Amino acid sequence: MRKEQHHKGWNEIKTNDSWALFKIMGEFVNGFEKMSAIGPCVSIFGSARTKENDPYYQLAVNIAQSIAEAGYGVITGGGPGIMEAGNRGANLAGGTSVGLNIDLPFEQHDNPYIDGDKSLDFDYFFVRKVMFVKYSQGFVVMPGGFGTLDELFEAITLIQTNKIEKFPIILVGSSFWGGLIDWIKKTMLEAGNISAHDLDLIHIVDTKEEVVEVIDAFYKGHALSPNF
Repeated sequence: MRKEQHHKGWNEIKTNDSWALFKIMGEFVNGFEKMSAIGPCVSIFGSARTKENDPYYQLAVNIAQSIAEAGYGVITGGGPGIMEAGNRGANLAGGTSVGLNIDLPFEQHDNPYIDGDKSLDFDYFFVRKVMFVKYSQGFVVMPGGFGTLDELFEAITLIQTNKIEKFPIILVGSSFWGGLIDWIKKTMLEAGNISAHDLDLIHIVDTKEEVVEVIDAFYKGHALSPNF
């Protein structure tokens, strides 16, 4: 009897999983339709916990403003902290400001600087991440936590394995990121777990000018288009 009850519960889960595919498909269709119409954008990542008086918040505003002035839209995760700063900078420049929102405990709420017609809501992290890597012409990675690292390393992995086109990955804040990159070079690289050229697209910078210079230099030799 107990075995039959377990099987019944398992079958109910499988049925629910099957129906969930329609919701997942709907998120993909909506995301693809809206993002494909927006044009070339750069994604800005960083901590949702960064306060407005933090120097990295203002730096993210300035970087996003410069990116928008250079003709790119700005994509963020749509929430507070660095995400808000990114949308705020794009908004100040009169540029395209996109928010890919997701409901998270304690920290996620839509920020007010996203364009009204460019705010997308997601229930699934993996669908949202596809939108970032498909439609971004570059990743600007400010100091952040596990979510920021997740986006960073997924992008590196997809480029390394030729699943997406190459694009520049810019780490802002040498004092924050320097130790991580040193560890990658001294430990992962020396152990033979990665190749030296895997790090070619990663740039560590400290100013808004450097961010735009890296992006512009890359696209002198590459077309602006979705990454897969």
